[in-house]
Amino acid sequence: MHTEKNLYPKIYDFQNLYDAYRKAIRKKRWRRSSLVFGRHLEENLIELQNELIYEMYRPGAYYTFIIREPKQRVIMAAPFKDRVLHHAVCNVIGPIFESGFFFHSYACLPGKGTLAGVEATERMLRSFGDKKVYCLKCDIHHYFASIDHDVLKRLIRRRIGDERTLRLLDVIIDSTDESIGIPLGNLTSQLFANIYLTELDRFVKQDLRVRRYIRYMDDFVLLSTSKEELHRCRKEIEAFLWEHLRLKLNTKTDVFPASRGIDFLGYRIWAHKRLLRKRLIKQMRHTLKHFQKGTTDWEHAKQVTASWLGIVERSDAKGIREAMEDIARRWFRIERGREE
Repeated sequence: MHTEKNLYPKIYDFQNLYDAYRKAIRKKRWRRSSLVFGRHLEENLIELQNELIYEMYRPGAYYTFIIREPKQRVIMAAPFKDRVLHHAVCNVIGPIFESGFFFHSYACLPGKGTLAGVEATERMLRSFGDKKVYCLKCDIHHYFASIDHDVLKRLIRRRIGDERTLRLLDVIIDSTDESIGIPLGNLTSQLFANIYLTELDRFVKQDLRVRRYIRYMDDFVLLSTSKEELHRCRKEIEAFLWEHLRLKLNTKTDVFPASRGIDFLGYRIWAHKRLLRKRLIKQMRHTLKHFQKGTTDWEHAKQVTASWLGIVERSDAKGIREAMEDIARRWFRIERGREE
């Protein structure tokens, strides 16, 4: 396979670093770390550029915190300078890998968000017509925490042949001082995670020859009219994941009739309708009640609430949609009154 070389100067190119900074401050412009970095922007970018030129760059310490919705996860937030570097790296190497990604991989790519994944799943279900359809719904156990550094580096070296770029990527991959696991929170981790499971995509499509398969990061769905075929696929996928990627499926993996609805990407999906997950509805209500206490930043609350309403409006749960919109309207009226 052809490998890309002469990439490193593109990463430390000043214009690329500036473009990376602009991406890093999106929706984070007023955070203290963004303001501090931007106060002496040119000097900070030149410093980062010199660290890269002389291969002296080393990641800073992560800030670790836990989020509990929709499920408990440990987030490792990198310092702002490192986030700029991550964008600079992804600007250069991202297109190299993205061109080889499976078409029905819906994560961290333009036009491949959750809504696109939901609509693709619905189209696949409709393609069966009136036939009885079964679904194999899979989720990888502790995915980001289970990614093997050596395996990841080997996969990256299939497409990247620039030694200086590879050394930089190794520094980023090994930034947690562990041989397994990458930080859930880094932009580079999202790209690395997609690169890692592209191997699974190839196995499912080329070896197992599954026609209807869709993946969103570590959640994926196989559809078939044969329950026996899906059980066979499950066994072969489990063997492949462990042998080649050192990954395991979690206990929620199951084969079931698609007529029950497929719990995927925040919705329960059928061929001609979609409903919100009960867990997501509960999370929305909890969040809005928290906002009503008035302890949350107003601009942040507006963004989150608008996002929730966008999700609700794309579902067929009319009653829930109206209730959520009413809650949001009442709260917005209260806040506007306070501002006045």
